[in-house]
Formats: sequence, structure tokens, C-alpha cells
Amino acid sequence: MAPSFDWWAKGSHKGTPVVVKMENPNWSMVELEGPSEDDFLIGNTPTGPREKARGKNAKQLTWVLLLKAHRAAGCLTSIGTTLVSLGAAIRRRLAAGRTDADNDTETDNTSPNENKTVKTRFYNCIKVFLWLSLLLLGFEVAAYFKGWHFGAPNLQLQYIFTAPFAVRDFFDWIYARWVLIRVEYLAPPLQFLANVCIILFLIQSIDRLVLCLGCFWIRFKKIKPIPKQDAIADLESGEEGFFPMVYQQSIGAVCTLDWPKSKILVQVLDDSDDPTTQLLIKEEVLKWQQEGANIVYRHRVIRDGYKAGNLKSAMSCSYVKDYEFVAIFDADFQPNPDFLKRTVPHFKGNDDVGLVQARWSFVNKDENLLTRLQNINLAFHFEVEQQVNGVFINFFGFNGTAGVWRIKALEESGGWLERTTVEDMDIAVRAHLQGWKFLFLNDVECQCEVPESYEAYRKQQHRWHSGPMQLFRLCLPDIIRSKISIWKKFNMIFLFFLLRKLILPFYSFTLFCIILPMTMFVPEAQLPAWVVCYIPATMSFLNILPAPKSFPFIVPYLLFENTMSVTKFNAMISGLFQLGSAYEWVVTKKSGRSSEGDLVSLVEKEPKQHQRAESEPNLDELKADIQEEEKGRKKKHNRIYTKELALAFLLLTASARSLLSAQGIHFYFLLFQGISFLLVGLDLIGEQ
Repeated sequence: MAPSFDWWAKGSHKGTPVVVKMENPNWSMVELEGPSEDDFLIGNTPTGPREKARGKNAKQLTWVLLLKAHRAAGCLTSIGTTLVSLGAAIRRRLAAGRTDADNDTETDNTSPNENKTVKTRFYNCIKVFLWLSLLLLGFEVAAYFKGWHFGAPNLQLQYIFTAPFAVRDFFDWIYARWVLIRVEYLAPPLQFLANVCIILFLIQSIDRLVLCLGCFWIRFKKIKPIPKQDAIADLESGEEGFFPMVYQQSIGAVCTLDWPKSKILVQVLDDSDDPTTQLLIKEEVLKWQQEGANIVYRHRVIRDGYKAGNLKSAMSCSYVKDYEFVAIFDADFQPNPDFLKRTVPHFKGNDDVGLVQARWSFVNKDENLLTRLQNINLAFHFEVEQQVNGVFINFFGFNGTAGVWRIKALEESGGWLERTTVEDMDIAVRAHLQGWKFLFLNDVECQCEVPESYEAYRKQQHRWHSGPMQLFRLCLPDIIRSKISIWKKFNMIFLFFLLRKLILPFYSFTLFCIILPMTMFVPEAQLPAWVVCYIPATMSFLNILPAPKSFPFIVPYLLFENTMSVTKFNAMISGLFQLGSAYEWVVTKKSGRSSEGDLVSLVEKEPKQHQRAESEPNLDELKADIQEEEKGRKKKHNRIYTKELALAFLLLTASARSLLSAQGIHFYFLLFQGISFLLVGLDLIGEQ
């Protein structure tokens, strides 16, 4: 027998001596994590120095472990604090008991004629899927512990058909029959629906890719609309140059636009029913009138038709006939002083141009996660969709604000109609059918806001996705009978309406929120990994290119877009089939960051000498009212969104089922998508 030796490896790594005992003298190297072979000296160590080295290194190892434990404790403390805050927020939501089904007169201005049965029908369908998935999960877990361990679907079939005597008891018999039902009756239609959605997904992805290539070509060739040289020269010549009559429908910033005062009229269209707001606006209009602005105030007593009715009423005034163009701004939009000088000249020499649309920029895009994600979407919409369609087709949807219309184009197209909730898209489609062209100016920006709360954003998206389907039903016969070219008809019917307004929300919700979870319980129908992960990631990458600073939010953006597919799908179905919520016109609530100086600052100043004497006590009362309103805003009541929560539990249940089949990428997608639905359902993504 060979003699026994105690072999030791002695060296240092990052200043820390390392001593390792080796029981086999034939080993020629020591495998240690970190140091290289050259750091070690192999030899026979005496007992005395070995004991000293062991004690020294034990102390150093203790300090290293304590340092790592301190860092781990700090990390755990941060995670614990976050979890405690999150838990407290969730408890507040649950304790309040306020859901999206509650009708709050202060925060929910939905239509009083809304059919509550229709509103909850979609939610009930989701609940059926949820309870069914929970039942199937329990069934699958029980089968798993009884030895039914399956991987690919073909292995399942082979086991059932080749080993019939393996059915040992009643449960095994039931589960075997369940697998046969899946194979023969459930998997084929589910796989067919999945394949249809995949085809639609690919078509929409190709459309998105073509738009991005078009945007790249525009940048590469530096293509942009340029006004005629004589129009620019006329503007520089002063009062006698090209200054057509323009009237504006806004307040504040438009009164300081760089345009001759004699050739501009500002209309302030007030549809509010709040006496406090009306008085504030009247005082603001009076202030600008006394400073020489040509501005008028209009308030409707009969408020029919929402925004379209208000615009139609304003343009029916007799003095509008003296004007050639109309620039429209919503209350929170703040155009730059040179806005008209950069937009109106594009009309001169282009008699077929009916609309010049400017781009939006957002003063609160970095306010919270919700505003950052909206900025990604809207940046792609303006820089890619609007710009590409404007350059290559001369048609796009009017954004409802920050645009200049030729009044003749509005009149020839039938004017403003209140038949849908998207009056801006309606007038754009009808004008295009009349042969008018549109220009989009990507380098002309107008500041505004995006909603900071999920409640406001959700209602805005519902209106934006139900209205186009209403309009499509109404305009389809007119599009078919129109005299525009076949290509323009195809673009308007298939690309503009069907693909981007109907197919996109349909496959996004159906594929990722319904079919994908169902394939976990019916594994014989499959979704490839490239459908679940790679193509969505690529599309999200393309969407985020116009906002490069938002790249850190690419994963939350992908998950949030799928989360919003619930609202968009529900809105699309409501508009297409004229359900109860399709005709809701809800004003989008915003914080007032872009225009807060227009009205609120009025009550913070002392009344001027030339103002009416009786307005001074009214302003004091208004100041007190505004202070009370600001206190009330701090006590914001968050809601619980039932559809989003139900889908969150459905996806989390499906992710648990995917663990039994070891489907890695499907598990992670379902897990994080379920967490995303959970956060949105508990209203944790908005102002907090």
C-alpha cells in the first residue's frame, strides 16, 4: 500500500491566502474557483505552519463571508421594503373595494345609457376560462403525481396507445380518456385558430417592417415637405405678404402666435357644465381681449354631438366665411409662436392640400412608467406611421388637434359629423375620398400631455379603438363607390382599417391571452417559440426605435402592449357590432401640466384695474375652490380592474401548468405576462 500524505495547495487570490487539503498525492493540479494554477505552490507542509495558515485563513474567510452576508442583507432589505410597499398598496386597493364596474359620479363619466349587461359579458367569458383553467390545473397536477410525465405530444399518444394495460385505476382511465378527447376534438380546432392568428400576426409584422423601412428611406434621403419659395418670401415680406385669414380654436399660447392680429381669430369653444370653469375661461378671454387679441368665447347650451357638435356649431358662425384656414388645438396643447408660419405656407401653390398635421411632443413623458410607455407608442405613430403615409400616400388619420385645415376641404367633405366618437378620423376619410391630400410635418412639434393615470388612458384607448370600427361600418360603401384609385381603396380598407384597427387588437388578445394559455392545457396544439418570443421582441425593438432613450423599457413595453389588448379588443368588438359602450365619449383626464398657467395663474394674481369690479370677489372664491380641488386630488381613489385581474390569474395558472411539460420559454412569457396583468389590474402602473 502506498504511504499516505497530506498534500496542500498554498497560494493567494485577490490578496487572500487559500489552503486546500489534498488526500491523493498523485493529483498534479488543484481545481479552485478563481485563482490560476500559477498561483499555487504544491508541496508537503509541516504541521506547525499549516495550523497557523489555517487559523489565519479562517479569519479572512470569516470576514469575506460577513461582507457577503452584509451585502445580501442590504439587498434583501431593499426587496423587502419594496414588497412591503407593494403589499400595502394592494391592501389599500382591496380595502377600498372599488372596481371598474362601479359608477362613480366624480371620477367616472361614462354614458348613463350604457347597458351594464353588455359591459360585463366580456368579463364573464374571461371568468369561465379562468375557472376552467384552475380545474384543469388541479387535474393535471394530480395526474403528474400519479406518474403521467409527458414531454412532447407524440410521446403522450405513444404511451396511451401502446400501453393500455398501464391504466391502473379509475383516475388513470379518466385521464386517458381526457387525453383522447384533447387529441381528437380539442387540439385540431385550437391549432387551426392558432395558425390563423399566426398568419395574421406575420402579415401585421410585415406591414410594421415595411413602415420602418419607409421611415428609414425618408431619413436616408432626407425627404420632408417643403413649402414653395414664393410662400416663404411672402412671409418674410411682412403684413402685405402671404398671410391668409386663419382662425384658431384654443386659448393661451395661440394668442401669442406670430401672425398679423388683423388676420387671425381665436375661438374658445367651451363645452363644460361647471360654472367655475366657465367663469375662469371668460376672465382669461377678457384679459386677452384687453391686450388686443381678436378672441371670442363660445359656450353651448345644448351640448349635442360632443366635440364634433362643438366644432360644427363654431364653424356655422357667419364670420367664419371670411377665413380660409382653421387651426385646431385641444385645451392642453401649446403651439410654438412660429406654428402658423411653419404650417400655413405649405398650402400656397398646393391647391389640392387639405390638411397639414404637426407632430405632438409631451411635457410629462417621464412622469411615470405609464407615460414612458405611451411615449414609445406615440413616437412610433407620428414618426413612422404618419410620416410614411404622408410622404408616400398623402393620407393619414387626422389626430384631432395640432393641425391646420383648409376650410374649403372641410365644407366639400360634409363638415364635422357626430356619428362616431372619432370625428377627426371621419373627416379625414371623407376628405381623402374627395381627392384632398394631407401633409405631415415631423419637424413641427406641439407640446401637450399624455394621461398619467391608467383609468384615463384606458378610457382614451377604448374610444380610439371603438370609433374606427364604427366608422368602418359607415364608410365602407362610400369607399367602394368612390372614384379614388384601386390602390388607395385597398390601402384604406385593408391596411388602414382592417389590418391596423381590427386585426391588430384581435390577434394580440386572442393569440397571447387566450390561445397560448389554452395550449398549456391542450399541449397537442402548439405555438412555436418564435411566435411567443422572437417575433414579438423584434417588433417591440422596431417600435422603440423612434424613441431610443426608451430602450431600457423594451420588456415592460412588450408586456404592457399585450395587457392593453384586452381593452382594445373589447373596444373593437363594441364598435364593430354597435354594443352599448361603443358610443361613449369620455373626455381624457390630464394633469394640466402643459396649460396650467393659462387659467390657474389667473386666480393667483391680483385683479387689474381695468377688469370688472364685480369679478374680484368671484376670483377669490375660485381660488378657494381650486385649492379645495387640489386637496381632493391627493386623495385619489384607485380602482381594481376585474378583467385584467381575471386574465392575470388565468396566465399565472397556465404558467404553472407549463412547468409540468418543461416548456421553458412559454413558462417565462406566461409568468411575466401574468404579473403585468396583475400590476395593471391593481392599478399600480399609473400615477404611483
